[in-house]
Amino acid sequence: MTGAAAFLIRAARLPEDKPAILGFIMGIQRFEKALEADRRIDPDVAEDTYASIIERVAKNNGRILIAEAASGTALGWAVALKDTQEIYVVAEERTLGCIAELYVIDDVRGRGVGRALIAACEDWARGRGLNVMLIGVLARNARAHGVYRGAGFEDYVTLLRKYLR
Repeated sequence: MTGAAAFLIRAARLPEDKPAILGFIMGIQRFEKALEADRRIDPDVAEDTYASIIERVAKNNGRILIAEAASGTALGWAVALKDTQEIYVVAEERTLGCIAELYVIDDVRGRGVGRALIAACEDWARGRGLNVMLIGVLARNARAHGVYRGAGFEDYVTLLRKYLR
C-alpha cells in the first residue's frame, strides 16, 4: 500500500481488468475531448483502443499497470512500453521507456496515484536497463504537464499542428 491514500500499483490481470481499462479509456477520451475536438467518444473507441494497446504491449515488451484502492476498486492505469528513437539519437539513449497511457479517475486526482503510476513505470524501465523515459501530454492539459514536470520530466520536443481545411 502507498501512504495514507491506501492504494497499490500492480500489474494488470487480463482479462479480469479489461472492464476497468475500458472505463479508463473512455474517461481519458471524454477528458481530452474537452481539450481537443479530434478525440473520439463513439461507442467503439474503448474497444478499438484496448485492442491497439494490447498489441503494442505485446510487440514492445510493455506492461500495463493498475492503481488499486484497498477496497479493490481500480483507480487508474498506466502503460509502459519499450521504444526506439531515431538513428540521430546517441546509441545509449536510443532505446527508452515510454509511458503510452496514464489515467486516474476524477475522485482521486491530486492524491499521488498518478505519481505512483509514473514511478512504477520508471521502475519497470530501470528493470530493463533503460535509462531514458518519455511521456506525452496535450498542450492544453496544463495539470498533467505540471504533474509530469513534478515527477522530473522536462520538455523535450514540441509538435506543431495546422489544419488544412
